[in-house]
Amino acid sequence: MSSQKVNVAPFLKWAGGKRQLLGHIHDLMPNEYRNYVEPFVGGGAVLFDLQPGKAIINDINEALITTYTAIQQKPETVINLVRSYDARVLEGGKTYYYEAREHYNDKLKQGEQDIELASLLIFLNKHCFNGLYRVNRQGLFNVPFNNNVKNGSLNEDNIRGISAYLQQVIIMKGDFVQASELAEPGDFVFFDSPYAPLKDDTFEAYTKEGFDRESHIRLAETFKRLSARGCFCMLTNHNTPFINELYKNFKRQVVSVKRMINRDANNRTGEEVIVTSY
Repeated sequence: MSSQKVNVAPFLKWAGGKRQLLGHIHDLMPNEYRNYVEPFVGGGAVLFDLQPGKAIINDINEALITTYTAIQQKPETVINLVRSYDARVLEGGKTYYYEAREHYNDKLKQGEQDIELASLLIFLNKHCFNGLYRVNRQGLFNVPFNNNVKNGSLNEDNIRGISAYLQQVIIMKGDFVQASELAEPGDFVFFDSPYAPLKDDTFEAYTKEGFDRESHIRLAETFKRLSARGCFCMLTNHNTPFINELYKNFKRQVVSVKRMINRDANNRTGEEVIVTSY
């Protein structure tokens, strides 16, 4: 299941990150499994914690997957580029941040999914307000500056360690179904899908494509199909009536969480549900 672990941590702060649920996830994991499949990799907290020997990761966010691929293939180039951006923001502050954000968005508009875009994403993630990756209806990054110029955007040794680990990982970009269908009997499939809203009429997502009600229904059907195939499936989401209804025939455990990216400090606690098929 896993080769010798290296000491790495997620290189991005990502909405819905699962660091605080790792203990619960460990407790509920299958004792043994073949390969690991994660169709919504996001910030990779579970991936980097488990470091399975054979893994397939996927996300629909093209810029995110471009960044994983850049770190996998050319970590030193990423490190050098991000280092140069950190030096510039130290001098230019807010002005440079917005110049970098505009350049990043220009690259998105032009479809320039390259190592520069990946490096800009890492830089912007560390220097934007709350580290929240958010795009507008046009799919452009629109988070303001956090007014912090002194903290570096990455840990260089961490990037090198991640690159070394990712050599044994297949990285895919696209709809969750295409990655899910590669799962075979005995594989562990971890679904960290976009959250269903706490109120049923406010579906939103962090990509311009969105993840609507029908997408959640399609995901539940995929979960059922892979479970019947003999895969060990686990899913996390908000503990809502909608999610509980979709997975009513599976084991569910409710856990308390902190929502650190919520603007209202009074609404930074809540519940998530962990669904398992085994």
